[in-house]
Amino acid sequence: MSTMNLVYLYLLSPLHTGGTTQEGNLLGIARESHTNLPYIPSSTIRGRLRAFASGDKNGSNKSERFVLFGNEIADGEQLEQGAIWIGDGSILWIPVPSLSHGVVWVSSPMLLRRWARLSGSTTTIPQEHSTNIPGQGKVYLKDAILTLGTNPGELTYWDDWKDCVSSHPEASGMDRVLVLPDKHCATIVQMSLWRQVKIKLDEHKTVDEGFRYEEAIPPDTLMYFPWGITAQANGTAATASQTFSELLQRSDTLQIGGQESLGRGFVTLFSGNN
Repeated sequence: MSTMNLVYLYLLSPLHTGGTTQEGNLLGIARESHTNLPYIPSSTIRGRLRAFASGDKNGSNKSERFVLFGNEIADGEQLEQGAIWIGDGSILWIPVPSLSHGVVWVSSPMLLRRWARLSGSTTTIPQEHSTNIPGQGKVYLKDAILTLGTNPGELTYWDDWKDCVSSHPEASGMDRVLVLPDKHCATIVQMSLWRQVKIKLDEHKTVDEGFRYEEAIPPDTLMYFPWGITAQANGTAATASQTFSELLQRSDTLQIGGQESLGRGFVTLFSGNN
């Protein structure tokens, strides 16, 4: 398999990816079957990029300069159908409310190992209960109190935390990070999802069938998806890679997922190794 490239997504608004089932009055989001963590299906990303690229080539807007997947692109080049593969979008860091520190970004060794494998990073993955929050004291999260110290089970200082956090200006506020055990991280993520109560009104403007909750991944989450060149590129890998890279640079912001009319799914898009 060819070298993977990563594109990072910094969420500017809640992102609803659309689950396959609805349980009771909860409209869920897409989740990984083995971790139950939210993710963005690759088909959702690919569809959005296709729509984003398929504009008027003669338009002045930079997002209208390309037509993707087999149609004409700038300067007469072509990006053939099937030349590019796009992977699922995964969570790297998710913001969690903290009574003691405002907002803390949380990840886990498993999520960081996954990112390191795909990005090719050689940084040392920290142990669970690692943080860049200095000093002694406590970190208060939702229904969790963590102690800063040197004893087993306490939070220890993580010197190389910047190696696992994006240096992009949009993510510059991510200066309080915490690595939790995998099982605890999954629980914290579930408790930190954005939930909105919605009601359905009939033609008489009265409540019909009660209400429901809709989930979304919260703003300020840092996610990423991998992409690369397929074997079908047939000797045009360099051109396809350059063309797709240029497409990704045409706009800093995309809208991904559902509920577009509610302002959901706006993300800042950027490439790089961190």
